[in-house]
Amino acid sequence: MAVHTAAHHSAGQVLPFRESLLAILGVSFVTMLVALDQTVVGTALPTIVAELRGFELYAWVATSYLLASVITVPIFGRLGDYYGRKPFVIASIIVFTAASVLCGAANSMLFLVIARGLQGIGGGMLVGTAFACIPDLFPDSVVRLRWQVVMSSAFGIANAVGPSLGGFLTQYCGWRSVFYVNLPVGLISFYFVWRYLPHLRHVEHRERMRLDWPGALLIAIALGSLQLFVERLPEHGLTAGSLGLLVLAVVAAYGLWRWERVCPQPILPIDMFRNASLNALFTLAVLGGFTLFSLLFYAPLLFQGGFGMTPNEAGVVITPFVVFITVGSIANGRVISRISKPNLMLYIGFAMIAFCCFVIAIATRGTPRALLMGSMIVGGMGLGLVLPNLTIFAQQTAGREHLGIATALLQSLRMIGGMFGTAIVGTMVTQLYTNGVHKALDAEQATHWLPQLADPQILINREAQTSLVADLTRAGHHGAPLLEAAREALVSAIHLGLALAAIIALISLWQTRRVPPIKLRSKPEPVMHAD
Repeated sequence: MAVHTAAHHSAGQVLPFRESLLAILGVSFVTMLVALDQTVVGTALPTIVAELRGFELYAWVATSYLLASVITVPIFGRLGDYYGRKPFVIASIIVFTAASVLCGAANSMLFLVIARGLQGIGGGMLVGTAFACIPDLFPDSVVRLRWQVVMSSAFGIANAVGPSLGGFLTQYCGWRSVFYVNLPVGLISFYFVWRYLPHLRHVEHRERMRLDWPGALLIAIALGSLQLFVERLPEHGLTAGSLGLLVLAVVAAYGLWRWERVCPQPILPIDMFRNASLNALFTLAVLGGFTLFSLLFYAPLLFQGGFGMTPNEAGVVITPFVVFITVGSIANGRVISRISKPNLMLYIGFAMIAFCCFVIAIATRGTPRALLMGSMIVGGMGLGLVLPNLTIFAQQTAGREHLGIATALLQSLRMIGGMFGTAIVGTMVTQLYTNGVHKALDAEQATHWLPQLADPQILINREAQTSLVADLTRAGHHGAPLLEAAREALVSAIHLGLALAAIIALISLWQTRRVPPIKLRSKPEPVMHAD
């Protein structure tokens, strides 16, 4: 196996054009694997629960995956810095695809939850290593932006077709096919990565690395406890158990900070957080995740439950949001290398996201669909300007030594921001909706009907609504007005939640000033060797 110092080709890349294209196609299939799974599975969940009968574990189908992936992203991001990323990308494809087959073969909700946890480990390995392969292949950040469009397009295509594909497969092929669809995508990505992705490693880390197991364990405890806390918050509120999880997360995070300061080879280099530019970018990743996930989770509920759209109608309104994230990324790659102040794109992006949130936060049932779709286009474009630039800026600021862990941390912090966004907005929506429904029922002296209206999903299921209205009418109550009152309570609750997301986007806009002026490097650093 030949080892040589990477010879950078004319465009600031370590491979010629054809090999670069095939390698990035492999990485793009890998990211498509994760994106497709995230969007396809959600559509099938109600059908899965109906067949496997385990509603008490409903949330854990998503939680087990998120929990495992949030923990493993920074761990494998760091290991990739030391040992090269190709072995971990290959291992992650195998784990993720095998776990997908296990999910499809599940005969109980508990089995499915465990298989989803294993799938989350594979997904965390994927995110922690695949995104950092791009700067390995293209050390020149200007060239990297152009090539990253391929990856952004694959991600966008998977997000755009995922919900429709999930519905089609569930309806015509059964819910198990939603997991089995990962098998051909996994095999294709495995072939391309094995055949074309070079094994690039860093010269300075050829000596034996001692794995920081205490650091990895503390990361797992801190992020795991935090994930469980935010998952419990919307449903249970601030209970003793929830506060205990929060305290455990804080104690583990403090212990991690103390340990990593003295560890000779830390898995999480604390000095990165002392870098003003990286610190600002990490903060923006958390805030951006808060806004993004709040919008993605609650805009569909507003359109269907609040405005009475069918799932198909809501999908038509929301699809431009996902598609234009990709369009924005492509436009960003064309523009940012031609302007003298790349930071400007972050300002424009966050302003567009805030605009989108504010429009949706004041929208009513009578708002023209064209305006709703237009705002979704603006929001998607904004994210297309923000997401790739946060990654590019962090990779350039962190330097070659910490490239993988910086990329992985950015992804983890975005997910943590999303966790907080969905938990806080979810708690607001749940409490405000319940209070509004309780008030309407109290005026009709029908508070004993609260359990039937407590879950806003009733406002999406039209058959259940018809049945409930008939039951209320037979009981001597005004069924249709009560259902309408519940719908208005949901609209008001989500409006306030998305208004908070818009405020967070404005705070992100203000925080962008903390990012020092970034100069995109046009000269690559020949610091790697390839196998």
